[in-house]
Amino acid sequence: MSAAMEQSEELNLVTAINQTLRQELARDPQVRVMGYDIGPIGGVFRATDGLYDEFGDQQVIDTPLTENGLIGAAVGMAMRGERPVVEMQFLGFMYNAWGQFIYSLANLHQKTGGLVNVPITIRTTFGGGIKPLPFHSESTEAYLMHTPGIRVVCPSTPYEAKGLLTAAIRSDDPVIFMEHTKLYRAFREPVPTEEYLLPLDKCRLVQPGKELTLITWGNMVHVSQQAVDELDYDVEIIDLRSIAPLDVEPLLESVKKTGRCLIVHEARRTAGPGAEISALISEYAMEWLKAPIKRVTAFDVFFPDNQVEDIYLPGPERVKAGIEAVMTYQF
Repeated sequence: MSAAMEQSEELNLVTAINQTLRQELARDPQVRVMGYDIGPIGGVFRATDGLYDEFGDQQVIDTPLTENGLIGAAVGMAMRGERPVVEMQFLGFMYNAWGQFIYSLANLHQKTGGLVNVPITIRTTFGGGIKPLPFHSESTEAYLMHTPGIRVVCPSTPYEAKGLLTAAIRSDDPVIFMEHTKLYRAFREPVPTEEYLLPLDKCRLVQPGKELTLITWGNMVHVSQQAVDELDYDVEIIDLRSIAPLDVEPLLESVKKTGRCLIVHEARRTAGPGAEISALISEYAMEWLKAPIKRVTAFDVFFPDNQVEDIYLPGPERVKAGIEAVMTYQF
């Protein structure tokens, strides 16, 4: 590790994102941070705090409240050589942008025969745990991973957030960068002060194990870790990190080693990301399985009112029950 990399500071996820945006704005004058309320007030979660004053309204652009227009404008800016970093306040607001997202952003590279790149990063929050208003806690990443032409990444720690966001902004592909709201200020960890990149298409081994493979992402990494720590099984935890494209080989290698698999996510169960992961494991590692693949997920309803949010979301007890079900299964 270089001396520069050894210099670090304790950051939480939101301050790691703020630091990354500041460094990328300073490094490349073509980077444009844009979205509603990101200017003088610094964003709804203060992820852009101080950037407007430092870089001005040509690089930090406070926009009207129009999600479809925001994506359309970003596509046009990308086509003329700029690198927009759009803040879509909540993943649930992406519904309003679906037209420009599908017709322009996702398929422009393909429909121009590769002549036009769309180097856009869309930062958006997702997930439950803070009990906000309706459509502020959506986990609809399955819609995104079903869309060709985009990358979808999700950091679970401040260190991951900085490295992945830096790579996303510099990528020539459109990247959806999912930030879990509950993780914004959940904890701090050392993050290098200098810039660094992490691969956008690789999963992360959280801890090795020999008896069961647990695949998850976002806040569920930490929920799953708590559950595993309270049981006496040797569980391998994999942070998916890249939701699209899926980094399939390490998942298959892990399942072939352990013979068991549990998938944990906040997205709804039916046609959720876990269904695709389960199908891939069934296709390519069926003969190594000692038990059926299990999923611990949210339920097939819209995200509920605050009073029942804790029942809706997978928690440590449900994850522990899933682990027990897989570990004690007998053919």
